[in-house]
Amino acid sequence: MMVTRPKLAAAAVTAVAALALTGCSGGNSDQAATAIDATPVAATGSLEQLASKAGCKPIMQIDADELRQAACKTTTYGKFLLLTYATDRGQREWINGAKDYGGFYLLGRKWTAVGDQKMIAKLQSKLGGTTEVGADHHAAGHEG
Repeated sequence: MMVTRPKLAAAAVTAVAALALTGCSGGNSDQAATAIDATPVAATGSLEQLASKAGCKPIMQIDADELRQAACKTTTYGKFLLLTYATDRGQREWINGAKDYGGFYLLGRKWTAVGDQKMIAKLQSKLGGTTEVGADHHAAGHEG
């Protein structure tokens, strides 16, 4: 089995989260297990299937072999973009480029949701996946 960097990164994030939860739980491993189990396993499927799980009817923006992108809007989660990819590598390349522009990302296997921080947190409870945050362009002070 070949281990790729995204798999290693996901494993590292999971390990750090587990350590942080057990370290902060005062020794109560039941609380740590409950917190870890709160996020469902990442959903899988086509763009339409993922949109249905999120409760939205996708408005297609890009429909190519390597990338499909749709806008979604729900009363529960608000507005977000949903993307699916032909390959894991295609997803990682897209994320690496997109993160330069900031934003919040929810990632599953060959899919990404893009939106604001609160929406991503809510959507993660439904679709599972891991989160990534883009570059913060406001971190360095700008003089006016």
